[in-house]
Amino acid sequence: MRERARDEGARRLILWDVDGTLVSCGPAGREALENGARLAAGLTALPHLPMGGKTDPQIISEMLLGAGVARAELETLVPVALAETKRALGGWTARMAREGKVLPGIWRLLEELGGREGVRQTLLTGNVAVNAAAKVGAFGLEGYLDLPVGAYGDDSPERELLVPIALARVRELRGETYQPEQVWVIGDTSRDLACARAAGVRCLLAGTGREGFDAVRGLDADAVREDLADTEAVLEILLG
Repeated sequence: MRERARDEGARRLILWDVDGTLVSCGPAGREALENGARLAAGLTALPHLPMGGKTDPQIISEMLLGAGVARAELETLVPVALAETKRALGGWTARMAREGKVLPGIWRLLEELGGREGVRQTLLTGNVAVNAAAKVGAFGLEGYLDLPVGAYGDDSPERELLVPIALARVRELRGETYQPEQVWVIGDTSRDLACARAAGVRCLLAGTGREGFDAVRGLDADAVREDLADTEAVLEILLG
């Protein structure tokens, strides 16, 4: 209670990454993207590519190009593939909940931040909006997040452009403006850091993604932690 009183007036916009930061959804996310790309282009095989920190349109484009699809065909094929990923993940919420998990410390952090006056939480993710909602919804996290003001892979295939989109949305939809030092991107990859740096906002990285702590420990983020399990320490970083 004492900590809450101290931080009561802190205004913050918290921009959460999804995969590897809030939750792990098991293999469903990769399967949805790969199946969508195969179906859209009539392919039987695709290259196995790293996906961490990339946007869904970027991932599908890279898979199709790697499979020999002409770049000129991407404008037609990528939307078809994305529509299939949305259909698949929309039907796999129970599967994601069964095969995946909420990552350490997330429940308590979302609850604590959600109870602080002046703090708004949303998503900043490479997932397209429908897929992001399906993933957090599979674990019941959506009530803590103001999803309409987030920024998603269908807003731009370039992750570095997403923070300004979220800032514009929160201004237009909620009438709120935030200074750069009041905005935190929380993620698990170097691309989350690049996204924050491109917009001049702060970044907290956690080593909870597929590539683990070694992938982020040496990066020049504002804060780097092995995981987000120590609620008080993370709150001090974000609100202190």
